[in-house]
Amino acid sequence: MRLMKKRQVTIKRNLELCFPDMSDQEREAIIKENIDNAGIALFETAMAWFWSDKRVSKHVNIEGMEHIEALEQQGKGVLMLAVHSMNLELGARAFGIQKSGSGVYRPNNNPCFDYFQYKGRSRSNRTLIDRKNVKGMLEALKTGQRVWYAPDHDYGTRRSTFAPLFAVKRACTTTGTSLLVDATDCAIVPFTMVRESNGQYTLTISAPVEGFPKNDPVQAAAFVNKIVEKSIMACPGQYMWLHRRFKTRPDGECCLYKPQLVPVM
Repeated sequence: MRLMKKRQVTIKRNLELCFPDMSDQEREAIIKENIDNAGIALFETAMAWFWSDKRVSKHVNIEGMEHIEALEQQGKGVLMLAVHSMNLELGARAFGIQKSGSGVYRPNNNPCFDYFQYKGRSRSNRTLIDRKNVKGMLEALKTGQRVWYAPDHDYGTRRSTFAPLFAVKRACTTTGTSLLVDATDCAIVPFTMVRESNGQYTLTISAPVEGFPKNDPVQAAAFVNKIVEKSIMACPGQYMWLHRRFKTRPDGECCLYKPQLVPVM
């Protein structure tokens, strides 16, 4: 209960920072929806890790697979750009049933949980790549594979820059996307997963993005954050607002998660 209260404070703060013009009523509605979805996500993760292919596919409608098939014909590597939605595990599983790829993940500190995480995610992935294994990602993309990649979290200052995200003008953003695209000339394909009101799911695969800023990590980070914003807004209540997305600040700036601070533009 104490942990959930702390998460609730973080959700509220993230919404204040990203949407300073949002009314209190709108914000509270998203907070309530987000907390409810955090509970549902536990069941969705179990669905992703333990259900059969047939059962998963029955509940997920996939739109835009023609974009993947066209790139497959070209033999081009694809960076499947996702965000950390509550149902990301189920979305990755549903996609992998149709078109396998490599998932980028962080090994869990708990060996028992890591075993189930690895086993569950491996069910419809070609392989899993440690997020620190850049060489492994590059090799996969250079050989025409699909790599599942989520650049929306605050991963610290290493291989990062500061770029706008919603109303926060300096959000610590990974430059890994730029590194991967510049080195492999892979396509970037955004995809989003949304749970509909009827309990079914829609996985939307967008067309490959155009105009990605090559050899410019700072501009590329801003470009990627625009994609991230669009993906989040597909269903804000199902996004993982419970992480401290803006915990890393430029030198000289205070922490944004202290109650007395106002949003930084």
